[in-house]
Amino acid sequence: MFYAPDFATVSHGIQLAIAPVFLLTAVSGMIAAVVGRLGRIIDRARDLESRLETGAVAPGKAEAMYHELRELRQRGRLVNGCIGLLTLCSMLIGLTIILLFLGETAALQSLKIASLCFLGGVLCFLLALLCFLAETLRATHVLKFAEAPPK
Repeated sequence: MFYAPDFATVSHGIQLAIAPVFLLTAVSGMIAAVVGRLGRIIDRARDLESRLETGAVAPGKAEAMYHELRELRQRGRLVNGCIGLLTLCSMLIGLTIILLFLGETAALQSLKIASLCFLGGVLCFLLALLCFLAETLRATHVLKFAEAPPK
């Protein structure tokens, strides 16, 4: 039998599905920030690799550059993990929106699945934040913050 929802049901379904959209907005902003960090990591690694390949390195500096490249590789892995978790979060939240809407408008019994998808999305977001924090701490760990000599 075909289920034909009325306007109020569709309107309520849209209202239910709107709430997770705000999380999607936060995720998209976070992805933009993390992709920017990945771009800087890649640019710095390319610069170091180019200088090492051309031999434009002061004596004794090559080992420090290789150490920095290892650090950049680890930061890149953390950022890639963060992007993967944010992407999975977006997919789970999108699925939540679909399930909430269909549950309201098509009499589909999907509340439990939608709840699990939403919680999975939030968990992915929290794990992505941990990756972001770890990458940020790792990035500032290599800084020396040398003070200027007093005048």
